[in-house]
Amino acid sequence: MSISAEDTTNRHSLESLLSFTVYSANLALGKAYRPILNKLQLTYTQYVTIIALWEAGEQTVGSLGEKLYLESNTLTPILKKLEAMGYVERKRDTQDERQVNVVLTHRGRRLYESASSIDIVEHCGLSKGDFLELQRSVVMLRQKLLKIADKSDDQIVPTRG
Repeated sequence: MSISAEDTTNRHSLESLLSFTVYSANLALGKAYRPILNKLQLTYTQYVTIIALWEAGEQTVGSLGEKLYLESNTLTPILKKLEAMGYVERKRDTQDERQVNVVLTHRGRRLYESASSIDIVEHCGLSKGDFLELQRSVVMLRQKLLKIADKSDDQIVPTRG
């Protein structure tokens, strides 16, 4: 679908909503990733969890959740599944037993190495330059939206019931 001049003047059309554009692009991107994820036998969230652990090494569940924009109650079942698959190990922090640390196992590192040979740019149908430009724009959008959301959160005053 392309955006027409009429779509941009009608603020209530689907195509004029940036949120819908990003949402539907995310769905399409999921379809582009599907062959890669099927080959690895991972979900997208499991895939990015493996990448985040590869990049930063051992880290707390909380720290990993911040990187992935996931709450711990969403991340924990993903980590349990990856642990059952033999890709990660979870262990209590020796200094603070309330903290759970996560690290890739040898098998998880091998999985990452096999996945890193896959060129996602090729699966997106974009030139390398267009891919990088789009990625920078989306990161900028995410940062601005999070900044706005943080300001909104600061302005919310809890009420007592």
